[in-house]
Amino acid sequence: MSELSIIQKTYDLIKWYVPIVDRLPKTHKFTLGDRVINKLYDLLEGLIVARYAKQKLAQLETLNTSLDILRHQTRLLKDFELISLERYEYAAKLITEIGVELGGWIKSQRGK
Repeated sequence: MSELSIIQKTYDLIKWYVPIVDRLPKTHKFTLGDRVINKLYDLLEGLIVARYAKQKLAQLETLNTSLDILRHQTRLLKDFELISLERYEYAAKLITEIGVELGGWIKSQRGK
């Protein structure tokens, strides 16, 4: 079930991302870093809620927007040289994988 896969990938992204954000300089840790972490936790919670919701589509579309915000926040971390290019590429790959699954989930809900 792709719903379980997307939740696991989001969980794994949080486990990977939190230690990185914890090492950011204070000037960024408590601004951009907190926003990234909050967005990740909101995404995970939203996916779990959507999994059990009867009407999933609106919830999933909101999560898609959140994922796009997270994508841009991650790019900002790279552009401010707060994470390495390799870490950025890894995070971007995971975010893209989550986005593909989320897009598929949205598409399946639209077909109902």
